[in-house]
Amino acid sequence: MEFQMKEGGVCAAKGFSANGVNCGLNADKNKNDLALIFSETMCRTAAVYTTNKVKGAPILVTKAHLKATGGLSRAVIANSKNANTCNADGEEKARRMCELAAGALGIKPEEVIVASTGVIGQKLPIEPIESHIGELAADLSPENHGKAANAIMTTDTYAKETAVSFTLGDKVCTIGGMAKGSGMIHPNMATTLNFVTTDTSISGELIQKALSEIVKVTYNCLSIDGDTSTNDMVSIMANGMAENPEITTENEDYEIFKEALYKVLMTLTKMLAKDGEGASKMLECTCSGAPDQDTAIIVAKSVIRSPLFKCAMFGEDANWGRILCAIGYAQADFDIRQVDVDLASAKGCVAVCRKGAGVDFSEEEAKKILGEDEIYINIDLHQGEASAKAWGCDLTYDYVKINGDYRS
Repeated sequence: MEFQMKEGGVCAAKGFSANGVNCGLNADKNKNDLALIFSETMCRTAAVYTTNKVKGAPILVTKAHLKATGGLSRAVIANSKNANTCNADGEEKARRMCELAAGALGIKPEEVIVASTGVIGQKLPIEPIESHIGELAADLSPENHGKAANAIMTTDTYAKETAVSFTLGDKVCTIGGMAKGSGMIHPNMATTLNFVTTDTSISGELIQKALSEIVKVTYNCLSIDGDTSTNDMVSIMANGMAENPEITTENEDYEIFKEALYKVLMTLTKMLAKDGEGASKMLECTCSGAPDQDTAIIVAKSVIRSPLFKCAMFGEDANWGRILCAIGYAQADFDIRQVDVDLASAKGCVAVCRKGAGVDFSEEEAKKILGEDEIYINIDLHQGEASAKAWGCDLTYDYVKINGDYRS
């Protein structure tokens, strides 16, 4: 199957429009802080949420709405700068955001997904949203996807969007998405907000199954700093406007859809990893030769989340012992005496470990390889056929600076 990358983010699929404005939550008037996504027709909708016991009010309201509608929605409203979490009036404010969006769009409040990101524990002022919802809805357009992507950013340094098209039968289908996240990112559900849209016709049961399976090998394999946010969410809305034969069984079309969804979520995951707070390098760890996929995931994630390893990558130090240490405390069953490790980048590849022991290598060559902004850690367990990837970034001085005065 051929997959074609497209522009347009959440508006690349048929029938979707979006917009973003600065409503005043963010004092920087050049930064949008309120986003809206809208579908011309009803969407079958699936979502995955943070595993943190503390959950933002928007998540509780969104879950209730999707339960009430049987997994249907038509719109997303999201704000940045304020997480609307740990507030006594949080759910009331989240429901009010849905009511405002629904009123402006002529739909029911239960058909609206709501999300917030930003500082935890500060009351969300609803008045700025009330006074700008009309403007936000009036300028909905497929061309304004970038304004929406900008509106959900917090410490992100750039907006994250991608889309891919593919063919089912004789119909061209598209999946597109936007994401935000730079810090407070850690499995499971790495603070990230992720909104995905598609014009594919697919049953509600299968779209939830596909999302849950793909999140497991993408977002749940992302770690920036070891903190799991209270507001993480991935949602996907499918309006069926591509008019492909509806996917109701786990057939070939379903597998193609899953592969396309993987490409979108994997691309967004890598963007999130590259834009980690203060990061200078994107790290991708591949664990192959594992007895099963769960083992591969556990090992790859163990390396990516190691603070000592992340510091070594910032210093461009091929301290491979830190990789073996992280592999060694991974909660999985395998023989460390069979493990090989290579470090790679656009500048080449160097073997640093064979059969669980160090090998001679050029420190000068390794330094050159680690000087690139994308580093690949390749681990081969030599104990099976399964593999998995995990993504993260280096740990820098700037990470501490950013989080030392996050509220200011």
